[in-house]
Amino acid sequence: MTVNSSLSYFVLTAYIHVGSLKFLCFVVTALVYVGIVLVNTSLIVVICMNRSLHEPMYMFLLSLFVNELYGSTGLFPFLLVQILSDLHTVPAPLCLLQIFCIYMYGNVEVCNLAVMSYDRYLAICDPLHYKSRMTSQKAAVLISGVWFYSVLKLLITLSLNVRLSRCGNVVNSLYCQNYLIVKLACSDTRLNNIYGIFGTVVTVIVPLIPILFSYLRILQVCFSGDKQTRQKAVSTCSPHIVSLLNFSFGSCFQIFQSRFSQNKLPVLLQIVLSLYFLIIQPLLSPVMYGMQMSSIRNTYKRENTTTAGKPRAKI
Repeated sequence: MTVNSSLSYFVLTAYIHVGSLKFLCFVVTALVYVGIVLVNTSLIVVICMNRSLHEPMYMFLLSLFVNELYGSTGLFPFLLVQILSDLHTVPAPLCLLQIFCIYMYGNVEVCNLAVMSYDRYLAICDPLHYKSRMTSQKAAVLISGVWFYSVLKLLITLSLNVRLSRCGNVVNSLYCQNYLIVKLACSDTRLNNIYGIFGTVVTVIVPLIPILFSYLRILQVCFSGDKQTRQKAVSTCSPHIVSLLNFSFGSCFQIFQSRFSQNKLPVLLQIVLSLYFLIIQPLLSPVMYGMQMSSIRNTYKRENTTTAGKPRAKI
């Protein structure tokens, strides 16, 4: 086997030949991406432009919507090019950049959801002291910490990846994945594997602690509280729970798919599930929060009414 430490490109083999249907696939994929951009951007604008929404809870939502845009942009432009291409190759630097974007998206998403669960715990379980315990400054520090930690973690991941010598460049995936790239290495990958396990534990287990703690306490308050308390908990927590469960399902399958053989599954199902957490999550989160949270929904309606009610300038 030939060792090549300077492979300039990777070949993605998970794409199937669909003939002239590739143009239909391109249009559908482009429409999905446009939809993700529109729904997330509209909510970002609503939160930024309305001072009544400049509160910790909406700051966390703002970070979530920005991350949805970031993660989908790390995939969709690349995916659109590959759909129209006959040769599914990707330059090595671009492959590493995509790994950075997609993995950072996942890291920010789970950490942001963990912080949001703690915020909901304070709002429901300790409402009298919520404004003093969760100020806008504290929210900004938490959000900055989530993004800084994610950048640092992925820089370490890429630095461990770049040092490896590789014996091949064939990747059985629709996009670049760190574990599959590491598997191509001929050199010692023990450090990568140790850091990968450590990173997975830190990214999954550590955020799981505040999530479980927060929702156990919220459940206790719901069972012991009055009807109004339960209604408030359901209205504010249901979008978060749906978003959390949806992202967890997509992420778990992606982890299992990259590490275990999925040959028994139909090819089309493998493709759909491999893209699940990068397509459904960026669409579901803004729709859920926009529909369920009355403050955002009412502000959005008010903005549309105000815009529609403005008289047009006469020419």
